[in-house]
Amino acid sequence: MEGGLKPTTKDYAELLEKVKARPDHELIQTMLLRSLSQAVYNADNIGHFGLALEQYAHFTSPIRRYPDLTLHRGIKYLLAKEQGVKRKTTDSGGYHYSFDEMDLLGDHCSMTERRADDATREVADWLKSEYMQDHVGNEFNGVISSVTGFGLFVRLDDLFIDGLVHISTLENDYYQFDATRQRLIGENSGMQYRLGDKVRIRVEAVHLEQK
Repeated sequence: MEGGLKPTTKDYAELLEKVKARPDHELIQTMLLRSLSQAVYNADNIGHFGLALEQYAHFTSPIRRYPDLTLHRGIKYLLAKEQGVKRKTTDSGGYHYSFDEMDLLGDHCSMTERRADDATREVADWLKSEYMQDHVGNEFNGVISSVTGFGLFVRLDDLFIDGLVHISTLENDYYQFDATRQRLIGENSGMQYRLGDKVRIRVEAVHLEQK
């Protein structure tokens, strides 16, 4: 990727365009998303990196999230102010937030959004595990989505469910982890398991209680 340690939105877009024909483009896209800082609500208008906007306001009327309503109130206040209204609150539902109030609301809304995302992820993981309980012993095709020192994570084709292949189950060799190139290498055979490799796995167990 171009841009060195500070790639721009354009650098990300150009890389995605270059890899879109690759069979592992979805994995690359996921890795790029993970490289981005988590979005937060901020009283300072610092723009939107993904949209390449220097100024950005977050509100989507049909959803009615609290950050949206906060901005709606602020905009209504400004519109009323243009009409000569000088009160902190307006009949239209506007409100004049101080910078400190906006800053506190930004921190709180960022926290509650992360909490909601975590809860959604936990429920999705539990449902996936419950589904896979009926498929213990079955074989599936998949792609290596992550490589660690303790094994491989494989994303099953069509199901988009990730599972761990522990390094202890890779028989007939002892495998070393190459963090730089994201791969496991067999000491004797030279066999490699790399990020993006297609593999076939068998489901040995599902630990529903850990979800």
